[in-house]
Amino acid sequence: MTTYIVVADAARARIFTRDALTVTEKESLVHAEGRLHEGDLVTDRGADVSESMGPGSRSSYPEGIASKHEAKVFAKQIADRLYQARVENRMEKLILVAPPKFLGLLRDELDNSTRKLVLHTLSKDLSKAPLEEIKEAVSDLR
Repeated sequence: MTTYIVVADAARARIFTRDALTVTEKESLVHAEGRLHEGDLVTDRGADVSESMGPGSRSSYPEGIASKHEAKVFAKQIADRLYQARVENRMEKLILVAPPKFLGLLRDELDNSTRKLVLHTLSKDLSKAPLEEIKEAVSDLR
């Protein structure tokens, strides 16, 4: 019985498989835009100084919208990978590990059938943690 374990944040996702007691890193996804600051995601796109306070300027763009959009795009990409694993019968159970905000986005992006495979969720950022720390964090989650 194969359990998929997704350890993610808005910029990186690591997908592990667990068969019996063996945990193996299967895939790593990187979303570079998830590392950018809000101001780097929103630009004036060539506006001159006199237009800088117009509708397309950084100052008029609601704070956090671009970052949340990029996180949602990445959550959708992860959800698509999990959907594929489910329809190809490679995944029987699913454990999600992510910081609270991203965990919510990821859950929202899962289709209903994949969502039903979620055994546990862990609201913790382990995306940069070594394999042993991840194994320990999910060892009791069966």
